Amino acid sequence: MKMVKPLVLALLAGIALALLASVLTTRKDPFDAPSYWWFVYPLSIAACAFLGSRYPARPAVWSIVLFEGQYVGSMLRSGEISNLWPLGMAMLAVIAIPGIYAARFAARRSKGETG
Repeated sequence: MKMVKPLVLALLAGIALALLASVLTTRKDPFDAPSYWWFVYPLSIAACAFLGSRYPARPAVWSIVLFEGQYVGSMLRSGEISNLWPLGMAMLAVIAIPGIYAARFAARRSKGETG
């Protein structure tokens, strides 16, 4: 039951960040826009670090859910599921790696560990 709240927060944050990215650009796919990479992506990593510090038990999970939530938000915005959705989910799992490291670092800091 302890995992439900951070999972929901991570998913909602991911959806909100995807919707923010789509507002910042006129492109159908917000991940193709420079504003995603200059603004939304760093904000996503910061959100991962926040979740890791607040919920240090499984920081990598929160990061993956946040980034995959961005794909869900993108699908909600476009109103369709692409035939390439597995590739999109895989791409977001790869770009989540810096968020995973940020969340793990923040989780260790919140527990008082160093190194």
